[in-house]
Amino acid sequence: MIAQYPPLKLLNRDASILAFNQRVLSLARNVDYPLLERLRFLCIVSSNLDEFFEVRVAPHVDAMRANEQHGDINVHSYQVISNAAHALVEQQYQIFNNELMPALAEQGVHLVSHGDRTAEQRRWVSRYFESSVRPLLVPVALDPSHPFPLVANKALNFIVLLGGDDAFGRSNNIAIVKVPRVLPRLIRLPKSLSGKQQKFVSLSSVVRAHLPSLFTGRDVLNFSQFRVTRHSDLAVDEDDVKNLRTALRKGLAHRNFGEAVRLEVSHGCDEKLAKLLLQQFDLPKESMYRVNGLVNLARLMQLADLAEGNHLKFKPFEPALSQQLQANQSFFTRLKQGDVLIHQPYESFESVIDFLREAVNDPDVLSIQQTIYRTGSDPRMLKLLQEAVRRGKEVMAVVELKARFDEEANINWAEDLESVGAQVVYGVVGLKTHAKMLLVMRREGEGLKYYGHVSTGNYNPRTARLYTDVSMLTADPLITHDMEHLFRHIASQIKLPRLKKLLVAPFNLHRQMLSKIKSAEMAAKVGKSSRIILKMNALTDEALVLALVKAGRAGVEVDLILRGACILPVDAPGLDGRIRVRSIIGRLLEHSRVFYFKIDGVENMWLASADWMNRNMMRRIEIAWPIDDALNRARILRECCQMSLDDNQDAWMLTADGSYVLAGAKTKGVTASPAFSVQQHLIQQYTG
Repeated sequence: MIAQYPPLKLLNRDASILAFNQRVLSLARNVDYPLLERLRFLCIVSSNLDEFFEVRVAPHVDAMRANEQHGDINVHSYQVISNAAHALVEQQYQIFNNELMPALAEQGVHLVSHGDRTAEQRRWVSRYFESSVRPLLVPVALDPSHPFPLVANKALNFIVLLGGDDAFGRSNNIAIVKVPRVLPRLIRLPKSLSGKQQKFVSLSSVVRAHLPSLFTGRDVLNFSQFRVTRHSDLAVDEDDVKNLRTALRKGLAHRNFGEAVRLEVSHGCDEKLAKLLLQQFDLPKESMYRVNGLVNLARLMQLADLAEGNHLKFKPFEPALSQQLQANQSFFTRLKQGDVLIHQPYESFESVIDFLREAVNDPDVLSIQQTIYRTGSDPRMLKLLQEAVRRGKEVMAVVELKARFDEEANINWAEDLESVGAQVVYGVVGLKTHAKMLLVMRREGEGLKYYGHVSTGNYNPRTARLYTDVSMLTADPLITHDMEHLFRHIASQIKLPRLKKLLVAPFNLHRQMLSKIKSAEMAAKVGKSSRIILKMNALTDEALVLALVKAGRAGVEVDLILRGACILPVDAPGLDGRIRVRSIIGRLLEHSRVFYFKIDGVENMWLASADWMNRNMMRRIEIAWPIDDALNRARILRECCQMSLDDNQDAWMLTADGSYVLAGAKTKGVTASPAFSVQQHLIQQYTG
């Protein structure tokens, strides 16, 4: 008899994103981490929340305003998300005020408020205000000819309640002070005023202390700092624009003034001022966050960067050369022997730059093609591609202009490459090019030989030291010719031929993953062993979730290693513990994507640029490539999967109610396993 199950109730994606940030915030309380690193994680949560509100919350606010329902988005869903976000923010400030700042003060690092400054420090701050701050402040008193000024996304502002009359005898009593972004948010006091301590003042406290001086002849009765977060996801109709780059540039100019979705004010903000701000930005009361401190904790990342003290920061480690490479060996010579894996950041991303450099300098290299999604501020790869053009090589760059919050940087890359004669294409209309590929065509003998690099992460040297990713250098003719076909498809938009090894979204990646899950399910139904291990950033594609649940009910053992959002309920009827979800949250950001299937003793593994999200599967160009070499497959399985499953220090387990608990949490009567962190183990293994 076939078991009948009720419709599957999926977990809420937005709630899962907030739960992920709750796990990140736990690192700010981790007493085993250095203090400035704990502060850094606190700031990362603020930055993550900014993006969450900028991208995810506008539909919820719209539903709240109109008291309407759009699918799963309604008044109730917004209140659930709002309650979780408010609790998270409240916990942030509690950790900041009661744990981190007192602990940093004990180590001689102080954020000095106006009330705690000595007379000498106040005089110095006053001079700084007069010379560097006041000239840039233009208070705006509100009246019919001076309406509420346009407030930019995430900018620092003050609202001021004034007493008395203005210069014309009018009693307009509300003023707005916009604080320019060009000013540093933290200012270090000179050593002569700090002694052996490290003392800083915040820009908001400097402005706050001198607000009365901006309103000569009037009384400052009340005031509050405030900050507005706006919907910032650029929407460009590619079918209706002639030049995507120009359209995006115009869109960027308006991003800072999109629909308001969140209002942050000081904890003690006067009720009248708070109500006025909510009305001005047309926000429900649930969208207001009263905070006990700076309205933008993300800016305190400067303190983590500026403060000194090796004991306050992680001990740095230097990534090792890939164990499959030798120093000063030609990449072209080495790749004829087989593929080379690079497990970042334990192994150095510099090998990828060196591969590109060798291709640029080699007179036999005829062509270089590369995708560009997020590159960061390091200009070396850009300069190498420009140099390749100057040396007469054909260079094609597929620049994804729509990479969220990197649009301007990518437009600049595109223009810089075009300026020297590189061929720049912007992908396929309606799709983001998220695949990470670098292809080199080289003349060898009387023919051509292809060499490629594919990666789970971006061509960004900075994040390559912070994110865990796996990339592969290869001369496999099947993979490299597939890459050539894909580059040609993106550039000319001709039909993609049947590929030999690469799986490509939106064409066959989704279908092939569903097929592999189905194969595991069918094998389990006839009593054969079936195992699936998936490591990625997020699992939110409903079809893939439903397929995994069916496989679990059939007897397939499934382990999901998901850093962020997951909508799969591990307590679904019929699973009986066969699907387990864990999240590794540690010093490094887990970013590699590994898809592993073992069905009746036969192993298949792919590395990929894609998470299992609908947008990745249907609205992006993504790649997954097989790991055919048994030794490389065993290494990835061990380092990326099995060690993550053994982790009891940085791993969190998804529970039946959608919350997460530490995998290493002590259970009464159970002997704790020896402490093991996959990240610390691999740092030690690779760098000593």
